[in-house]
Amino acid sequence: MLGEMGSQDCSSHRSTRRGGCTKRLYLGLTVHFQLLRETNGEEVVEPINRLLDSVEFKSVYYTLDWHPENHISFLDNINQRKLHFSSKIPNPDDAKLYDTVTFEGPPVMEQTLWPRHCVQNSWGAKMHANLKIIEGSRFIYKGTNPNVDSYSAFWDNLKLSETGLINELESTGVTDCYVCGLAYNVCVGATALHALELGYRTVLINDASRGISLEDIQATKEKLSANHGVVIHSDQVKDIVQGRDRRPELGLKLALEIRKQVKR
Repeated sequence: MLGEMGSQDCSSHRSTRRGGCTKRLYLGLTVHFQLLRETNGEEVVEPINRLLDSVEFKSVYYTLDWHPENHISFLDNINQRKLHFSSKIPNPDDAKLYDTVTFEGPPVMEQTLWPRHCVQNSWGAKMHANLKIIEGSRFIYKGTNPNVDSYSAFWDNLKLSETGLINELESTGVTDCYVCGLAYNVCVGATALHALELGYRTVLINDASRGISLEDIQATKEKLSANHGVVIHSDQVKDIVQGRDRRPELGLKLALEIRKQVKR
C-alpha cells in the first residue's frame, strides 16, 4: 500500500529529485492471502488501519500479486517448465514447498516454489476484508507475467519490466518510502530494498509486517540497515514524517543521494 502525505515539517525533508519543499510518504503492502495462516498475516491489518487513521495521506496505492493460473512460482505448475541442468533439485517430482529450483528459461532463473496464491480474479487475490481501503486509492498489480515472478512493487525479479510505480512516484515528487505488509522477507523486503536502490529514504514498519522465516526476516533487516534503511514501529511513523524524530540513517541517505547528483 502506498501513500503520499502533504508537507508538515519541510525543513528536514527537502526533495533531492526536484526543487521546492514537497514531502511524500510511501507505504507498501503486498498480501499473499493464502499464506496468512503461516505468517499470522491478519495481525498486520490493525496497525495498518491505525496508521491510515492517524496519518493524513493525500493518496494511497495498494500493491497486489495478480498471478495467472500458469504462474512460474506455483509448486503445482513445476512440470510445465523444464528445469536447468544446474538446478539443485533436478527431478521436479522431488520438489517441495519453499524449495528453490532453477528453470531452463530462457532466461535461466532461480525460483522459490510457493503454494498457489493470488490468482487473478480469485478470492485469494483480494485484500483482507477488514483492511481499510482509502477512497480514491489506486492498485498496483504485479506478477502478471506467467514466466517471471515479481516480489518487488517496482520491478519483476529479473528487472525485465516495471510495474509503473517508479513513474508514479517520480511524477509526484516522492522522497520518502514507508513499506509494510506481507511477506516481510519477500515482497516487503524486495520493495524496500528497491526503494533504497532508487534513492528514496526508506523505512520498513516492523509491527505492520509479517514474514515466513524469522531467520530471513532478520536477514532482511540487516540488508536494509546496511543500505541506510530504517526499521521502526508504527507508533513512530508520525513523529518521523513530521520531523520530530530525525533519524541519522535517513539524513545520511539524503546526503549520499545529494552527493550522487552533484557528481553527475
